[in-house]
Amino acid sequence: MLWPERAGADKPSVMTRTRATATGFVAVLLWALLALFTVGSAPVPPLQLNALCFAIGGTLGLIWVIARGEAGTLLRISWKVYAFGTAGLFGYHALYFSALRLAPAAEAGLIAYLWPLLIVLMSGLLPGERLRATHVLGALAAFAGAALIVAKGAIGGFDAAALPGYGLALLCALTWSSYSVLSRRLGTVPTASVAVFCLATAALSLPLHLALEPTVWPESALGWSSVLALGLGPVGLAFYVWDIGVKKGDIQLLGVASYAAPLLSTLVLVGAGVAVPTPTLFAAAILITGGAALAARASRRATDQA
Repeated sequence: MLWPERAGADKPSVMTRTRATATGFVAVLLWALLALFTVGSAPVPPLQLNALCFAIGGTLGLIWVIARGEAGTLLRISWKVYAFGTAGLFGYHALYFSALRLAPAAEAGLIAYLWPLLIVLMSGLLPGERLRATHVLGALAAFAGAALIVAKGAIGGFDAAALPGYGLALLCALTWSSYSVLSRRLGTVPTASVAVFCLATAALSLPLHLALEPTVWPESALGWSSVLALGLGPVGLAFYVWDIGVKKGDIQLLGVASYAAPLLSTLVLVGAGVAVPTPTLFAAAILITGGAALAARASRRATDQA
């Protein structure tokens, strides 16, 4: 059975739904830096980057688990749960890193950020969750904001050579939204399990890298710093706080609020000189913020009526 109810269950927690949602949103802020650090890590190939970053994130997570005295709980979790988590983390990032190597960072990254819309829509299928019309309106408004940013880069037509990268970015969105929604079914599995997901992802990435890619190390201090920053934040801490958010928080609100990530990611790329600023960002900001506000209102009404 993939979704064990007793294996490695968390101890009773006083974390509220609101606090868990806020914790999950920390991941969104960290993922706003994902594209920038990925660009900075070039020319390290995708699978090698996967191995390096997840080794860092997984090792730090394991240290945290041991320090909390929860190492024993990891032995009681089903291997099927570990396989699920590893597939989600490995699949998304192998696709994401490949997409940003094959297509412009801003456009590919924003296409990958279709996953918040998919989370909101798919979450309505979960037990105990209800998809309201306002959730859908908020998601569509936020999606329009993200699409506006992407359209800005497509006025002259997409470069045919970049189409494979855009396709991989779309697969990213499908992979991460499915992983996030299905994680809700793992509500009794401790967040400590994410450390194993990360280490297993690194272990899986290494032999595939050696078999399929040339080994290329960062060429400068900036490159090494980018790899380290990825492992500590967007490909490290982000997964632990996201796990808390999708399991114990308001997953629909998290899904829509996650549309802040493409805007923040674009602003970060602009600030770093990787992307060019345009007035379109202001319109996108209004749509994204408005969409999140609509979803927040829907979630608050649902809580009040519960």
